[in-house]
Amino acid sequence: VELVESGGGLVQTGGSLRLSCVGDGAIFRSFKMGWYRQIPGKERELVAIIWGRATTEYAESVKGRFNISRDNPKTVYLQMNSLKPEDTAVYFCTYIDYKQWWGQGTQVTVSS
Repeated sequence: VELVESGGGLVQTGGSLRLSCVGDGAIFRSFKMGWYRQIPGKERELVAIIWGRATTEYAESVKGRFNISRDNPKTVYLQMNSLKPEDTAVYFCTYIDYKQWWGQGTQVTVSS
């Protein structure tokens, strides 16, 4: 499995970004696919994940602001609205079957 993210960048507080992740390989809708993020010196944390018919899970800190979607089994999006400086991080796409696969990450920077 290979995962490639795109869509990161620099945005002002209150702005929006849309991240995309395209996968290649044996990827199935029934398995979880989504996003984690990491800032230097901290552990990687779950942002949002989706599986099955559209079951989702979000971190409390992003509920109501971020939306995850998956229009085919191998592509997942993260629409991020009302961005805050604390959302600044490297965002990693992930896919979980018998192991957890990772993309290389995309930087999101929110300026105050």
